[in-house]
Amino acid sequence: MANEEEFNEQENMESEGPLSEDESTYSERSTASEDEKMDFLEHSSSEEDAVENQSADKIDTQEHEDGRAWYVIHCYSGYEKKVRYNLEQRIESMGMRDRIFDVVIPTQEEIEVREGKRRSIERHVFPGYVLVNMILTEETWFVVRNTPGVTGFVGMGNDPTPLRPEEVQHILKRMEAEAPHVKFTFREGERVRIIDGPFNDFQGHVSEIDVDRAKVVVMVNFFGRETPVELDFLQVEKA
Repeated sequence: MANEEEFNEQENMESEGPLSEDESTYSERSTASEDEKMDFLEHSSSEEDAVENQSADKIDTQEHEDGRAWYVIHCYSGYEKKVRYNLEQRIESMGMRDRIFDVVIPTQEEIEVREGKRRSIERHVFPGYVLVNMILTEETWFVVRNTPGVTGFVGMGNDPTPLRPEEVQHILKRMEAEAPHVKFTFREGERVRIIDGPFNDFQGHVSEIDVDRAKVVVMVNFFGRETPVELDFLQVEKA
C-alpha cells in the first residue's frame, strides 16, 4: 500500500509535467551526449561522499521577488546523489551561485527489519527526481540540463514547469516528519514470525494491517486456538 501511494505520487508529478523533449527551444543549446554523462557518473569521489553526508536537506519556502522557483529534474535512477554533486560542482565552476541557489534530494527516514535487526535508512521520496531552486534563464537551463546524469526537466510544453507552493509544502512536510516511516514487506494472509514482546518466536498469519498506525494483527495459535495479537510493524518479520 505504501509503495502504491509512492508510485501514485510520482505518477502525478509526471502527468502534471511530462519531460520536455530535446526539440524544445532550450534544448538546442544542449551539447553533451548521454554516453559522456554516464561515463562521468561512474567515477567516484571523496568530495561526493562529503556532499552525501551533509545535514538534512532544507527547502526554502520563503517568497522572493527575483523570480526564483523550484523545478524538478529527472535523472538516471540510483544516481540522484551523483547528479546533485555534479550539479553543485558546475554551479560553482560556472559562477551560477547567484541564480541557482539549491539542489535537494527529497528523502525520508525509514526503519526496516532485516534478519531480526532494526536499521534506519534514508529513503528517496521520489526516486529518479531531484529538485533545483533557481531563476530560469537560458544560461541556468543550460547548466542544469547538461549536468552528467540529468535526462531532462519536468515541464509542460517547451518550458520547465515550476512546482506550486502547495507541492513544495507537501514535500517539506514529508521530509520533516517527526516519526520515521516503517518499512514492511508482509501482506494480509502471509505467515510471519514475532520477534519482540511476550509472543516472541511465535508464528502466525497476518489478518489486518493498519498503515496509519503502523500496526499489524497476527493470528497466533495459543493453547489450541487462534488468538488475534496486535503488534507494531517492527515486532514481526516474514517467517
